Amino acid sequence: MWGVLSTSKIGLEHVIPAMLSSPLVELRAIASRSLPAAQAAARSAGIPQAYGSYEALLADPAIEAVYNPLPNHLHVPMTLAAAAAGKHVLCEKPFALSTAEAQSAKDAASRVLIEEAFMVRHHPQWLRARELVRAGRIGTPRAVQVFFSYFNDDAANIRNQPGIGGGALYDIGCYAVLAGRYLFEAEPLRAVSLVDRDPVLGTDRLTSALLDFGSGRQLGFTVSTQSVPFQRVQVVGTTGRIELFIPFNAARGGQMKLALDEGGRLDGSSITVETLPAADQYRLEVEDFSRRVREGAGCETASGLGDALAQARVIDALWHSERSGRWEPIA
Repeated sequence: MWGVLSTSKIGLEHVIPAMLSSPLVELRAIASRSLPAAQAAARSAGIPQAYGSYEALLADPAIEAVYNPLPNHLHVPMTLAAAAAGKHVLCEKPFALSTAEAQSAKDAASRVLIEEAFMVRHHPQWLRARELVRAGRIGTPRAVQVFFSYFNDDAANIRNQPGIGGGALYDIGCYAVLAGRYLFEAEPLRAVSLVDRDPVLGTDRLTSALLDFGSGRQLGFTVSTQSVPFQRVQVVGTTGRIELFIPFNAARGGQMKLALDEGGRLDGSSITVETLPAADQYRLEVEDFSRRVREGAGCETASGLGDALAQARVIDALWHSERSGRWEPIA
């Protein structure tokens, strides 16, 4: 039995429809700081119960798991509140604004399942890309390159408010970090960043970074909140290359394509394009989480708090590098 904290756009447009489409998921309630807003969302989606506070939803004994898509600065506080109420938590990214904040959830994560909601991990295109890397289809993987951007300069938007975790690195750079960790199946050793901040908003509107994974493996990425919408992931190896065309915002229920270049011919004649099975990555995510709750899986999983901590350590190092102008170790 699930409850949703807030009437956020990602919840209403992506995660709640995914929950409602799944026979494995029962969505009981939604909460907002405004009861009318919660009631309107509940009516629209057909959710049985609406609450006018997050605390009221957490007090509902029927709710076993909570989806937390609140603004970034509320991710850890409300996750801790949910855990204290005995609820498992699927929390939107970034889980925390610092390693120290993520670490504060360590005790809670020993009692309930806590996971950072990177839905992309469940999509067939990501699973297939990693399968091809593991199978040696591109030789030894050397570089992962990521570009992810959109345009939003609205000062009222939470993504443009530095005090609550706005900006490109927190909002979409976390996906780039995940891409390197997921495809190399390793943790980076050091990082360096170059950050351009909006002079009015104060958020990072363009951030580029280089992460050293050791053994000749590098992740390079650029993310921007004030550039034309675009996204791409490339994995380059000694004998081949993989390209994901819409790696992050895959159409819900749509079929994605993946390019595999096993010859490196510059005219593109060595490229084959695979069409992946149609999928809803949000549904796959909540079903996987629900299944682990039902099966009583151990609280610390491969995608649990340890993974969220690894993400936070990288982002911390990139902020340190912005200030120092140097490579920074990932502690």
